[in-house]
Amino acid sequence: MKPHAKQRGAALLTLLLIATVAMAAVLLSAFSGSGVERAREQRTFALLAQANEALIGFAATHGRLPRPAAGADANTASDQAGRERAAPCTSEADCTGLLPWTELGLPAQDNWGHQLRYSVTPAFTVAPLARTALVASKRVLSRDASGTLFFVAGQEACSLAAQCAPAVILSRGRSDTPDSQDEAGNLLASTDFMQRPRSAEAGAPGGAFDDLLAIVPLNTLYERMAAAKTLP
Repeated sequence: MKPHAKQRGAALLTLLLIATVAMAAVLLSAFSGSGVERAREQRTFALLAQANEALIGFAATHGRLPRPAAGADANTASDQAGRERAAPCTSEADCTGLLPWTELGLPAQDNWGHQLRYSVTPAFTVAPLARTALVASKRVLSRDASGTLFFVAGQEACSLAAQCAPAVILSRGRSDTPDSQDEAGNLLASTDFMQRPRSAEAGAPGGAFDDLLAIVPLNTLYERMAAAKTLP
């Protein structure tokens, strides 16, 4: 073989090797990236479960659920950040905000570095809870394959005979800004929340979605409070 032919062959082999390594790097990056996101999602699900348990434990001790946190901005004293605000809730919107993580002994942020949101029925933040008169007000919806809404928790009307949920906890997922109709709805919600499987498809019913949500179960809340003798 002539020298220049050998050189061309060596050059082609080098280019092929570079292309192979580059493709492997891309694939590895893709797989490891999705693996990291899955791990963050699973850890955040675990944090939501921990927060749920902490809220029920708080109620079993104090005879009520906590109010949302005072906040964590420049106007909040450092010793108050993450503690429930002192002012009583006067409305559903007033009882929607950040989870009081310090009060509950939880991390300040989820695994994407975002603070958990929390919405609680106002009457459930006042002790003692009048079980025979309280109506839990939080409703959680989802969508079927065609985009039609259905209830995951609650129903059209919350009542003593057909209770909804007393509280919900929300992680905003990977993106801290709403990327779709359903995510924007969760950001603004004070009574009706969306819980859907994760989707990156902007064209999916309700748009792309990566919020994670946990529902505080009313029966479990009452059972734990009754066992602790903090429920009249």
